[in-house]
Amino acid sequence: MKRDITLFSGQFADLSIRDFAQKVSDWGYDGVELACWGEHVNVPRVLREPAYAREIRRTLDDAGLGLTTISSHLVSQAVGDRVDERHHRLLPESIWGDGDPEGVRLRAEERMKDTARAAAALGVETVVGFTGSSIFHMFNGWPPISPAEIDRGYEDFTERWSRIMKVFETHGVRYALEVMPGQIGYDISTMHRALDAIGGHPSFGINFDPSHFHWQFLDNVAFVREFGDRIYNVHIKDAKRSLNGRRSILGSHLPSGHPDRAWDFVSVGHGEIPFEAIIRALNDVGYVGPLAVEWEDSVMDREVGAAESVEYLRRLSFDEPSATWFSSFATPE
Repeated sequence: MKRDITLFSGQFADLSIRDFAQKVSDWGYDGVELACWGEHVNVPRVLREPAYAREIRRTLDDAGLGLTTISSHLVSQAVGDRVDERHHRLLPESIWGDGDPEGVRLRAEERMKDTARAAAALGVETVVGFTGSSIFHMFNGWPPISPAEIDRGYEDFTERWSRIMKVFETHGVRYALEVMPGQIGYDISTMHRALDAIGGHPSFGINFDPSHFHWQFLDNVAFVREFGDRIYNVHIKDAKRSLNGRRSILGSHLPSGHPDRAWDFVSVGHGEIPFEAIIRALNDVGYVGPLAVEWEDSVMDREVGAAESVEYLRRLSFDEPSATWFSSFATPE
């Protein structure tokens, strides 16, 4: 089994798909995870124009690239969130409409159903994205919150995402939630509760991105072993902590790359995440999907980072076990 190393296109969505594909091929990747925004995948157009979907596949085929997943982080965030002006900056006008929060949530829900249909039309089995959360803003417990308020948040998630998962199941497509703060599941406990809330629906799983656990002081390897059968996609992104007693892990309202932040995302291999241990754990739980580089580093050129990342992962991605037990060399005949 050869595990594909792919590149998520979200940070390159300003490029045409043809230009992006050529760069990705030149850097040595096996395939791509295409964002459903910018210049890459237009979901309504995929459903409206079969020739458009064929052109996407032809462009990637010409570059020698596979299409493993598509991603809908921007629209999916609005499905379960407390919608406000921040979402207006992320969403297409067809989803934002008049900005009425419930209207935005319902239109986002319908677009996610269409995203499942578009994935099937493109021959893609997995969609990556967020869920949003109506209760994440309560994470610090103040003003005081009641268990009933948290229960209502999970009930809201269940209601909205169960409807979406019915469509995903119908079309044979899986949804992989990128587990991180801001979502209904952001650590081991909340992810268990999210899976319970949706009844363990087989179409609903996890996009594992170790960078989101590192700054929360969570154990990436433990997460992989806990949820191995639910990991439907993996993002490879690095992170680094810079705690000195003056900086908060909550980010201090400082933008990415600010020298006073306590943590930041960095290009693969430039941070503190133990990728070798993670890959060994992924092998142990039987994960056979792609390793999708998600480049995010505010102080590095994106093309330099993308080219470095695939070389780094090629050295680490030992996805075939040894054919010979090492101790057998010392066994007398």
